[in-house]
Amino acid sequence: MSLLGRLRDLARKRESPGLTPDAPGLVIVAEAFDPAVADSAVLANSPGWVASAPAVFVHHLSLPPDRVAEAAAILAQDGWELREQGPDGDRVLVHALRVQVLDALHCAQERSRMAGLAQRLGGDALGWDARQPGESPTASA
Repeated sequence: MSLLGRLRDLARKRESPGLTPDAPGLVIVAEAFDPAVADSAVLANSPGWVASAPAVFVHHLSLPPDRVAEAAAILAQDGWELREQGPDGDRVLVHALRVQVLDALHCAQERSRMAGLAQRLGGDALGWDARQPGESPTASA
């Protein structure tokens, strides 16, 4: 791994002590699956999102099965973990996950990056969600 990659990993670890993609009690606090809606609007209209807290940022991608390993290798360079979710017709639904503190600029940049990567590999970027520890809104109802 390059020096820049190690520095990014170190910065990310400082931002997200203790939170992992598999942490218990994670709930979706923001989600963006409509490309016409700005990420800033998504975050502004997400009352459960805590802006100062780290979140598990999850991009939903649909990729050809023979390109999943390539996508995983590319994304791993920036600290993303790729997890297969299951079949999606002739493609595979995958989640790219990373823990970070979210803001509208970084959400938009990563959405664009994921769309470009998926397109280069013959797939689609479906959208993203953000997960933070907390109580599900339906659990209190």
